Amino acid sequence: MELVKQIDQDMVAAMKARDTERTSTLRMVKAALKNREIEKRAALTDTEAQQVFTTMIKQRRDSIEQFQKGNRPELAAKEAREIVVIESYLPKNLGEEELKKLVDEALAGQTYGPRDIGTAMKAVQARIQQAGQRADGRQVSELVKARLAQAS
Repeated sequence: MELVKQIDQDMVAAMKARDTERTSTLRMVKAALKNREIEKRAALTDTEAQQVFTTMIKQRRDSIEQFQKGNRPELAAKEAREIVVIESYLPKNLGEEELKKLVDEALAGQTYGPRDIGTAMKAVQARIQQAGQRADGRQVSELVKARLAQAS
């Protein structure tokens, strides 16, 4: 709930500063949070709000890729600026070394085979969330796959 309040305060500050780009991005974020709240039929927790932010960032990255393929660099740049604003409300991404350490901790003592990647990923993602951190899913997947390949 704190994140939702923070978005509201920052949006008011951006409006007062006449920062149109930040204002429009925060309005979009607020609308996405409100839609998720309506779907859930209850107030969002900070963890759920962070999931909405993560989804929005993923959508923006896909859009950037499409705009670059379509030779629209100005639209890709706009999406990149939106990502920067949205990411400011999320905890920092884990570094590769920290992520390797978390993967090793989560999979230690367990016997996972190459077919157990889904189970292993869930264990690692749970460990990352417990730590109050976040990590890029592709990077986590690559590390888990490498770790499972070593084990077998």
